[in-house]
Amino acid sequence: MSKVYGIKTVQKIPITLTEAWVFFSKPDNLKKITPSELGFNIISKHHGETMYAGQIIEYKISPVMGIPLYWMTEITHVEKGNYFIDEQRYGPYSLWHHQHHFKEIENGVEMTDIIHYKLPLYFLGDIANALFVKAQLRKIFDHRFKAVEDLFGKWEGGR
Repeated sequence: MSKVYGIKTVQKIPITLTEAWVFFSKPDNLKKITPSELGFNIISKHHGETMYAGQIIEYKISPVMGIPLYWMTEITHVEKGNYFIDEQRYGPYSLWHHQHHFKEIENGVEMTDIIHYKLPLYFLGDIANALFVKAQLRKIFDHRFKAVEDLFGKWEGGR
C-alpha cells in the first residue's frame, strides 16, 4: 500500500484579506498561477465564478510528457475569507485533499496551503513520488509563490 504524503507552503502577501479572497476564490484565476508547461485548462462549463461548497471543477492538465489528463475536483468546504478545501473526485491521485487558508497579518495576508496526496499503484506510486511527483509538486508551488509575488508584490515586513 502506498503512503500518504503531505506538503505545506506558507506565503505572506502585501494585500488585504478581501483582495486575497476575491482573487483566490475565483477558479479562473488558478491558471494565472500555474506553470504554463502543465497545459492547465478548466474545461467545466458550469463551475461558477467563485468558490462554493459542492462546486465541481473539471480540468485538463499535462503533468508528464505532455500527455493530457482529466481531473475533477470538488470544493467541499468554504468559510468565506478564511479557508476553502478542494478534493479530487477523479484524476491522477488516489487521494488529493488541498486546504487553502488565509489569515490577516500586519501589512498583508498569510496564505497557507496544506496538501495531502496519495498515488495509485501501491509501491510503484511510492517510487514515482520519490523519482518525480514530489519534486514536480514542489516546482508547481515554487512557481505559484513567484507568480503571486509578480501579481501582488513581495511582502516586505512587519512581524
